[in-house]
Amino acid sequence: MRPFRLARIAAEAEGVRLRGMATRIVTRAILAVIALFFVLGAVVFGHIAAWYEIRTALDQSYLVTTGILGGADLVVALILVFFATRSSPSRVEIEALDVRRKAVEGIVSALSLTQMVIPLLRLVSGMRSGRRR
Repeated sequence: MRPFRLARIAAEAEGVRLRGMATRIVTRAILAVIALFFVLGAVVFGHIAAWYEIRTALDQSYLVTTGILGGADLVVALILVFFATRSSPSRVEIEALDVRRKAVEGIVSALSLTQMVIPLLRLVSGMRSGRRR
């Protein structure tokens, strides 16, 4: 009975962990899409202003101005990728994973005890039936 209860607890803990992880992923995706629209608008207007300023104030050619803006875009993109990869699991996800691990360990120990007791019971019942004969 105990292994089934532990298996149910492990499954429920895994469900809680997966729901927490799915919620976090969906929230991040929605926020990223919204942020993308604002970033695109800001980048377009910023590029227009920067390109015009570099072109006129520094008296650079079209090619040099484009290279400067492309390099700045690359640096900004690398910084944003760095921050996007720093997400970590929430406390609920970590606790649910811990509960699942403990439940699975309990299943293994309960099953191993059961597997040891069953042959012993067969041996004892065989001895008792041998005495009766």
